[in-house]
Amino acid sequence: MTALRRIVLLRHGNTVGNSHERFHGSSDVALSEEGRQQIRAAGRALSTEVIELVAASPLRRSWESAAILAGEANVLLVPEFREIHFGRWEGLTAEEIQERDPVLYEAWQQKAADFEFPSGEPRAQFRERVVRGLDQIANSGAKNALLVLHKGVIRTIVEHLTGQEVAEAPELGEHTSVTREGDNWKLGRRSSNPPALDEAAA
Repeated sequence: MTALRRIVLLRHGNTVGNSHERFHGSSDVALSEEGRQQIRAAGRALSTEVIELVAASPLRRSWESAAILAGEANVLLVPEFREIHFGRWEGLTAEEIQERDPVLYEAWQQKAADFEFPSGEPRAQFRERVVRGLDQIANSGAKNALLVLHKGVIRTIVEHLTGQEVAEAPELGEHTSVTREGDNWKLGRRSSNPPALDEAAA
């Protein structure tokens, strides 16, 4: 059985490509200065957490965020934790997607069971690889892990562990957690980083 008992899941900070507006998916974009501030604020919020392992995806916005938090400690890069590839929607805003692909956009918004991102990575394959990445964390020997990842990856991990659908994954720079109780995983608290950012700005 895995020693892992608690996972803190943090979404990377904002990027130079405005990740709060654009669907970068597997595109590799760097953190913006605002994103670095978000992660530093998150670090203060996480300062009381006991963390034995910090992991990230190989995409720059993920590992750069993790490196800020890890300090001199190593960051484990897990290729399976890349965000899903949005296909021809990569780099577009929701408004641009709606204008270019109104029918597919509507299917996406309605959460149609058979929806797939056009020319993108099949969602079932995405979920399977994220779970493979999670197995690496489970077999690491760590009891407490911090995973600095992407919105879709965080949602997939939480849903896989808890068996519950997640309506909203953390926003940029926010974190949530899951804790193992016996054989079951429970969704924990969610951060409120905007006040932390306001405090940092002050």
